Amino acid sequence: MNSALSASLVAASICLSGTLAIAAEDTAKVKSLMSKDLPHYPGKEGLMISVDYGPGGSSPIHKHEADAFVYVLEGSIVMQVKGEKEVTLSPGDTFYESPSDIHLISRNASKTKPAKFIVVLVKKKGAPVVMPVK
Repeated sequence: MNSALSASLVAASICLSGTLAIAAEDTAKVKSLMSKDLPHYPGKEGLMISVDYGPGGSSPIHKHEADAFVYVLEGSIVMQVKGEKEVTLSPGDTFYESPSDIHLISRNASKTKPAKFIVVLVKKKGAPVVMPVK
């Protein structure tokens, strides 16, 4: 699958309820765990999602326009935002993306084992969860 099509599918498949399947490399699965309006932060909402990468799975370059807090549950993932060094995260490790960050690398570090992580996003109410970046 080419990256432009994959990025388009990512944008088209993200919503705020139910199970979300991302067609990125045909190996990433995203599930919405919780969505909540944040009345103490007018115009903001919180969203919690789980992301499962199959062996060798990844996501295309994207951004969230949200504060994104990542917690690794299983396996190892490689993350990098523009202007920062690539990092490999293991279970119990965390990662942060600001609303202006461009997420260059998000992939499973293993070609043989799955990886799973939780993402908590604080974003503008109604804004897309993920936006592809070319």
